[in-house]
Amino acid sequence: MARSLALVAILLLGLAAAASASDAPFVVAHKKVSLSRPKPGVERVAVSLDLYNQGSATAYDVTINDDSWPAEAFELITGEKSKTLERLDPGSTVSHTFVLETKTQGRFQGSPAVIKYRVPTKTALQEAYSTPIFPLDILAERPPEKKFEWAKRLVAKYGSLVSVVSFVGVFIYLVASPSKSSSKASKKRR
Repeated sequence: MARSLALVAILLLGLAAAASASDAPFVVAHKKVSLSRPKPGVERVAVSLDLYNQGSATAYDVTINDDSWPAEAFELITGEKSKTLERLDPGSTVSHTFVLETKTQGRFQGSPAVIKYRVPTKTALQEAYSTPIFPLDILAERPPEKKFEWAKRLVAKYGSLVSVVSFVGVFIYLVASPSKSSSKASKKRR
């Protein structure tokens, strides 16, 4: 909790600093994670980092680094955990994705990704952080999916109406249709 508050404070300080700088890049990064199970006992984690340059100048030598995934728990399947861009122009967006696989069960709290970039007017590298992710329950027991939930709602809402209309329809059909015994009797009279 204290770590999350510290990250929020750093982000707010970064916003304040960016607001005071009139001609500088302002890099905002959003980190998203989705879980999938391709087979029992294995879970895949798809990580997506979206970078936005909200400033009025270009950021150069942009480096994205997300080393918050320990090698003993996660194996890299596709992509890379880091990426380098030559430049990030004002108003532009860049996405970076990679997929990890894990076979260990437990709760995982990932750290924000670190983004470093160069500003032509400053000698030191600038640093930004992505948004944090919620804790992940890797290989946790999940309740079964509710596949026919919509059908249950329809039956609950319209079930009695459908049954009444069905009974009335069957009654009308029985009354209106000629019976087979009466048609046999009329054939015998002829």
